[in-house]
Amino acid sequence: MIDFPNHDAEQFFQNYDINGFAVSKDEKRLVFSSNMNGKPNIWAMDIPNMYPYPLTYCNQTSSFIKFDSDGKFILTAFDHEGDENYHIHALRPEGGKPFPLLPINNKEDKQYFTHLSEDGERMYYTTNRENELYMNARCYHLKTKQDELIHTGTETTTTLLAVSQDEKTFIIQKDFSATYSLCYVLRDVELICLTPASEKEYVTRLCHFVDNDTVLFVTDYEADFPYVASFHIPTKEFKVVQTFEKEEAVGIYVQRETNSCYVLTHKGVEDRLYHVSIETGVCTCISLPVNMVYDLHVADSGNIYVLGQSAIIPANIYVMGHDRKEWKRLTNNSVLGLEKESLSNPETITYASYDDLEIEALLFKPKGDVANGYTILWPHGGPQWAERKQYMGFFQYMVGLGYTVFAPNFRGSTCYGSIFTKMVERDWGGGPRLDCIAGLEWLIEQGIAERDKLFVVGASFGGYMALLLAGRHAEYFRATVDIFGPSDLFTAIEGVPEHWKPMLDRMIGHPVRDKEKLMEDSPITYLDAMVKPMFIIQGANDARVPQAESDRIYHALKEKDRDVEYMLLKDEGHGFSKKENEIAVYRRIAEFLAKHQVKEVRV
Repeated sequence: MIDFPNHDAEQFFQNYDINGFAVSKDEKRLVFSSNMNGKPNIWAMDIPNMYPYPLTYCNQTSSFIKFDSDGKFILTAFDHEGDENYHIHALRPEGGKPFPLLPINNKEDKQYFTHLSEDGERMYYTTNRENELYMNARCYHLKTKQDELIHTGTETTTTLLAVSQDEKTFIIQKDFSATYSLCYVLRDVELICLTPASEKEYVTRLCHFVDNDTVLFVTDYEADFPYVASFHIPTKEFKVVQTFEKEEAVGIYVQRETNSCYVLTHKGVEDRLYHVSIETGVCTCISLPVNMVYDLHVADSGNIYVLGQSAIIPANIYVMGHDRKEWKRLTNNSVLGLEKESLSNPETITYASYDDLEIEALLFKPKGDVANGYTILWPHGGPQWAERKQYMGFFQYMVGLGYTVFAPNFRGSTCYGSIFTKMVERDWGGGPRLDCIAGLEWLIEQGIAERDKLFVVGASFGGYMALLLAGRHAEYFRATVDIFGPSDLFTAIEGVPEHWKPMLDRMIGHPVRDKEKLMEDSPITYLDAMVKPMFIIQGANDARVPQAESDRIYHALKEKDRDVEYMLLKDEGHGFSKKENEIAVYRRIAEFLAKHQVKEVRV
């Protein structure tokens, strides 16, 4: 027998990301965004041949993929080294060098695709050009090069969501925060709100035209959990179409031929898929091949394509025939050299927080023979997001090294109703922080974690929370890892993209009105208490959390002669798009945590 060595870092990351996909009208071609060659590009597969081949070599992240109906070109958009300034490009069907479709006045221009007309001659999009704060909706005529203004954004961040089949009616969304958005029908210059008037704040989103006069959308108007509703434009009738018990509707995919739709929901840490007849209201649950779905496409034939993953299965694309009997996997993305049985499938646990609020969490446990007794607290990003059953190479790598990983969905997380999600607004450093501490105490009480063997690692809002915990609860942790987390809420508010700023009053607070609260919740306020070792990681092109946020706290800790390390990635933004960077970061984290474990004293 051959004794193979233990798995190293590369094996847990030798799979690839799939970030979005499109299917040609004849269903003979699948095009998707992936880092299969270690860097983000557009790839394609011919069905049923199924062998992937590259369409681009630009090594940049794309935000969408769209075939024209005749298969003459592909539309997509690329940013530059993670800066999230997406510019729309056209691509030949056979691939090659992407062609910028619209003029780019400066590198800060942002272009967000909405709709391509059936004849492939008009493209509708949202841009910050000439309206940096609120954004405008435009129509670009591919033949004449005319770029027509459709709507000027006012009041808050404004986005063009949908275009009717006859291209005479539009849906405009106004975002006031992640939990407060209104959608309007724009027809003949008149703006009509899709939902009845209310003094409560709620969301309206994911709008689709069923026909030229009927809109299907998701809202939590007068409800805790978002549901599917419709609006009939001529009569201005609002109607509830389908609700889901303790589940959040997060996706609608209309099938006009059958007057029905597919609805994707979040149920805690997993997803559900339903088929809903718009005419009869009959709702049927459809089994999924994965725990989480990121993208879904319903072909004219009725075939359903999904992009999804599970805790121990990386992202793949699957198809189910219109008979809805079984799923077939089209891509073959797996964790190289590892069987599913050797990976950690998390337990879903609940615990009572400091005020008895129930918190759900994922708990990844190592195999008994490798367990080292240490626990990593992972506060997720967002903050209005959730840690769910998706493949996380970092989690599996840490578990493989013997760590237990604890990922709580603290108050403010999505998937548990709107009331729960709103709890983080203007309270970034209060309730969510105490939920994390309550979770650690629960782990210790249950004998799962040891009080002197705890680390905290987080990214984005999770990085912010890691910094705050390091300053306010240093006694809990041996060391802290902050991955592009904001260190000062005052400068963080100023540093975000311009079109985000109208929403930050509700999300974080106002620098003048909420000055004391923002100081209390800013990690940099607690520099004197940050006495434990710290490792800070930052992308130089981060548009959400600028490099200055990490620079500031690193230099401040250095001045106090603290044990702090810093890793700056010159070619990354808010995340890791390049495989070599991802592996390098997580290797450094593993080395950092190992260095700060308890040193055994031999007698």
